[in-house]
Amino acid sequence: MSVLVFAEISDGKFKKATFEAVSYGRQVADMLGTQVVAIAIGTGADASELSTYGAHVVKTIATGDSFTADAYAAAVNASANEVSAHTIIISNTYTGKSLAPRVAQLMNAALATNVVSLPDTSNGFQVKRSVFSGKAFAFVNLQRSHKVIAITPNSFEIKTFGGSANVENSAIALGASSLNIDSVNKVTGKIPLTEAEVVVSGGRGMKGPENWHMIEELANILGAATACSKPVSDMDWRPHSEHVGQTGITIKPNLYIAIGISGAIQHLAGVSSSKVIVAINKDPEAPFFKAADYGIVGDAFDVLPQLISAAKN
Repeated sequence: MSVLVFAEISDGKFKKATFEAVSYGRQVADMLGTQVVAIAIGTGADASELSTYGAHVVKTIATGDSFTADAYAAAVNASANEVSAHTIIISNTYTGKSLAPRVAQLMNAALATNVVSLPDTSNGFQVKRSVFSGKAFAFVNLQRSHKVIAITPNSFEIKTFGGSANVENSAIALGASSLNIDSVNKVTGKIPLTEAEVVVSGGRGMKGPENWHMIEELANILGAATACSKPVSDMDWRPHSEHVGQTGITIKPNLYIAIGISGAIQHLAGVSSSKVIVAINKDPEAPFFKAADYGIVGDAFDVLPQLISAAKN
């Protein structure tokens, strides 16, 4: 009875969230006295790399097709049956959010999403979940024999383990999808927001898209991803892929720098789990200052050049 981890591949590489999921899966497997099997669907990634993060076995399914949740879910379910896995670990990325409930339905399994802790197996199988947009936690007992756990990215330290993994080509074929996809457009050349450890974000206080070069310059110096508030994406100053908040992307970076964003509750819902929040706003009554660890009261066009200069030094 093994622990199966879905190893997500993007653009021929394993995502950071994959290493976190495999590392989490190894710790769960050690608690249960079993082994970790990773299932990697796609091409280009070095499957043996997953042994570093705790995988005992890696099964690969080669495909050149774009991700489709129903086809991937069927492959994960078949893989779970093949290796007698009762516990499935999936990172709660965009892909994982589509995949986890489908896998749970196919396996007739208990499903826990937004998981932020290792399970407590002292009396059953209990997990801690983030709920209400990160404002509270729920402790849930998973009572079915099969379990699907979707962990929140950036919630767990990536651990490394010794040994090497057996890499095998799976006999399972990726089935046809019920969806017809003509093409997929991806943002390239940027740090994915959900994986970024530092995020620099701008709001209406930046006054227009022509001023965004300052946000981008600071982000480049810090090795950060760029983000924005909902009004900014609604006005097409920035692409919707950068919108963080309750109706956008939920992130959990180590450092979130909010520039010219008032801090409405809808925005805070998507960023409140950040480990450190810095707010820059000329309004001393801006709501963001109540949530921020550090606040700078000042005009963005006075503060940003000084931040950029200090970061360069």
